[in-house]
Amino acid sequence: MSSRGGVLQDPADAPVQARTPAPARLPLVVYVLALGTFLMGTTEFVVAGLLPEIAGDLQVSVAQSGMLITVFAVGMIVGAPLMSMLTRRMPQRRTLMLALVVFAAGHVIVALGSSFTLLLAARFMTALATGAFWAVANVAAARAAGPAASSRAMGLVGAGAMLANVIGVPIGAFAGQLMGWRGPFWALAVLALAAVALIARTVAHDGPDQQTVSIRSELTSLRSGRLWLALAACATTTGGVLAAYSYISPLLTDRAGIPGGLVPLVLVGFGIGALIGSLVGGRLGDSRPHTTTIVAAAGATVLLLAISLLSGYTVATVVLVALLGFFGLGANPVLISLSVRFADKAPTLGSALSVSAFNLGTAVGSWIAGLTLSTGLGSVGPAVVGTVIAALTLIPTTTLALLARRRS
Repeated sequence: MSSRGGVLQDPADAPVQARTPAPARLPLVVYVLALGTFLMGTTEFVVAGLLPEIAGDLQVSVAQSGMLITVFAVGMIVGAPLMSMLTRRMPQRRTLMLALVVFAAGHVIVALGSSFTLLLAARFMTALATGAFWAVANVAAARAAGPAASSRAMGLVGAGAMLANVIGVPIGAFAGQLMGWRGPFWALAVLALAAVALIARTVAHDGPDQQTVSIRSELTSLRSGRLWLALAACATTTGGVLAAYSYISPLLTDRAGIPGGLVPLVLVGFGIGALIGSLVGGRLGDSRPHTTTIVAAAGATVLLLAISLLSGYTVATVVLVALLGFFGLGANPVLISLSVRFADKAPTLGSALSVSAFNLGTAVGSWIAGLTLSTGLGSVGPAVVGTVIAALTLIPTTTLALLARRRS
């Protein structure tokens, strides 16, 4: 995974970029990379719909089988920056292909394995590959699209993961119930290998101007205060939204009075909102990145507060959850773009750290939210926690906007 300078410029530092017209259409390679993140997003969450089947087959409890989700999240947090450093001298094209091959191998091991410990190890290995692919895919998409459309390209790559929640995860869970829980893992392995061929045909070879920088230069990029502000925003924005979303089912059934059978439809609404938000946020982020992140953070905070107060009203809650997907996750591609820019000579490491920040925020936010379920707040507790965490996003995003104005 090569770290290369000159991939992106900060709009405040590069007025020429503002005069560069954005392309009408994104290159084909961006859509291929989005297909890859679709597979990554599907495997990350499809296990949640297959836990009872996995637990029964491997003779473990459902709570134990849930470790397959936890170990994947840990692998993403650790794996993205770790793999960024280990593969730093490897061309982007080769890194993406190798990550997909390891991804496919991990799914084959899960599909064939009968030991729960082996499955945990395979999921961790798959998470490392996922972190590597995601980090490089963001930079490769930005490079292919050019500075004037970099956030838009990252928005499309991120939309692949959002689409996984709308289509991939429900289909995978349904297929797992029909043909057994191992079926979706076989399918993901085959699709990953097919994606390897597409990557080989569409991702360009690294040019002579894309030189690998030293580890010391990469680590020097970590001194950027703006980078850490962007990473803090990555953690709090997803931490706040997913703290509430992780426990949205009991709120919908206990407070909003929605039948359990209709809860998946509400979740699809959230996924569609997140998908549209990622595309819109990516497009707006190229021209007004700081405005986009501030508005998204403020919108998510207001929506989470409204959910906390209005969860007793069915229609209002359904609408608010869909809007939460739009505002809550819409700024993610912009935050990734800012992380890449502020990492300067280590854009891939900046992308990798943003992936880790998103997953770390999700893990911490969901953990705190879960603790509130046994308090007097009950099912509303996660939404209250999410409101507080989401509001914290306004601190780094506003600070970045003020710094950009001062620098310009």
